[in-house]
Amino acid sequence: MERRAKEAAVEELKDIFSSTGSVVMARYSGLTVAEMTELRGKLREVGGRLKVVRNRLAKIALQGQKGEGASDLFEGPVAIAFSEDFTAAPKVAVEYAKANDNFVIIGGFMEEEVFDDTGVVNLSKMPSREELIASIAARLTGQASEVASRLNAPGEKLASQIQAIGEQAEG
Repeated sequence: MERRAKEAAVEELKDIFSSTGSVVMARYSGLTVAEMTELRGKLREVGGRLKVVRNRLAKIALQGQKGEGASDLFEGPVAIAFSEDFTAAPKVAVEYAKANDNFVIIGGFMEEEVFDDTGVVNLSKMPSREELIASIAARLTGQASEVASRLNAPGEKLASQIQAIGEQAEG
């Protein structure tokens, strides 16, 4: 790889490491081209990508980045799975690793937090960004309807009392 290509690869990795929600590192020895293509397709479906990296270039790209502590994980043949949604890549990678013994998760990182393989599994179990937004929206909607009903309650009570007084006066 010539110097310009290496510099471009380092810049691309810096961009990946700084702009994605999470990065999962895995060993991929023994995977066939068809299996790698299948994994790439599954990641693409959730807005993620898979990239085979050169360890030395990845370590250079991580210098001064938030996930710099993950540099030690770049040993041997390593591929990174990454996505903007912090749970999408871990979910796909963990599911794929369960089904394929040649794809072994070794760790990952999100912002400054570096995870081992167990941490990546735990991250994969978290709700996605969309699920969190939907949950918050549902709670806010529920709170708003509760506030509205409580605000209307005194008026409804007053109206029913006035009606009751009016019915007594008529009778």
